[in-house]
Amino acid sequence: MKELSVIITVMNEEDNIRPLLEAVRAALGGIEYEVILVDDGSTDKTIQQILQNADERTVLVELRKNYGQSTAMTAGIDYSRGKFVALLDGDLQNDPTDIPAMLKLLKDEDWDVVAGNRRNRKDGMFLRKIPSNIANALIRRMTGVYIKDYGCTLKIFKRKIAEELGLYGELHRFIPVLAKLQGARITQVDVKHHPRQHGKSKYGINRTFKVMSDLILMVFFRKYLQKPMHLFGTLGFVSFGLGMLINLYLLIWKLMGHDIWNRPLLILGLILILGGIQLITIGIIADINIRTYFESQNKKTYNVRRVYHEKREVDITV
Repeated sequence: MKELSVIITVMNEEDNIRPLLEAVRAALGGIEYEVILVDDGSTDKTIQQILQNADERTVLVELRKNYGQSTAMTAGIDYSRGKFVALLDGDLQNDPTDIPAMLKLLKDEDWDVVAGNRRNRKDGMFLRKIPSNIANALIRRMTGVYIKDYGCTLKIFKRKIAEELGLYGELHRFIPVLAKLQGARITQVDVKHHPRQHGKSKYGINRTFKVMSDLILMVFFRKYLQKPMHLFGTLGFVSFGLGMLINLYLLIWKLMGHDIWNRPLLILGLILILGGIQLITIGIIADINIRTYFESQNKKTYNVRRVYHEKREVDITV
């Protein structure tokens, strides 16, 4: 097994491939590593450039079409063989020279994830930095995972954590949250950041809406993945209770001889009661689905870091 797998997802980065591979080789000369380049549906000469500049430590995984960065990262992890896994952007804005220090920190201090924080970020202020800072603050507040820079791709993981991230859709932005769901211990270090020299950025202001949608999912995963009834049931009982109070008030009002049929409050009360019943039902169904998810695949609802026996660490699989 290699010590380190460096996974780089690329799409239309033909001008960056050669200097990128040269930078990786220069930075990781003292490490037993492999480079997994995942081509995510390039339409230029990216693949030809990879093949021309590949060496015995280079693996190319060519996807059939553009699936998105999260899926490409998953493919890279699946095809990697390293004890540790590093994620690196293919646009040369991340610096491979930061990897050795991050890897040493991961091993020496027994972290599960070391995340990069882009120091002196070299991106546009209004279209990149400001929206990114707002998104980072919102994610930290709503998920409780306090990472400064969620947008920095450069991260290093222990292999088990990387394999169980469960990257779907565009959840690569929330990798620290996904790792935290496994009980991972995460630290962050400042890393270098360079302006893009070749090609065009694949990110735009429209990704803000995608981030917001994924954030709602991450909050649910973080707080209610194993107890969905606590969310839907609570909302359902609150809604049902308010509806019953409104309708009880209207019933008393009706018994006193007043007309209630033309009052919007009656409709609100009925909606709250029906909505409450529906939310409670959704909570029950979600809870059943969670049990099916874990039990049908023999998955555990916990992650064990180590097992000790007679003061010694032992390898026990249950």
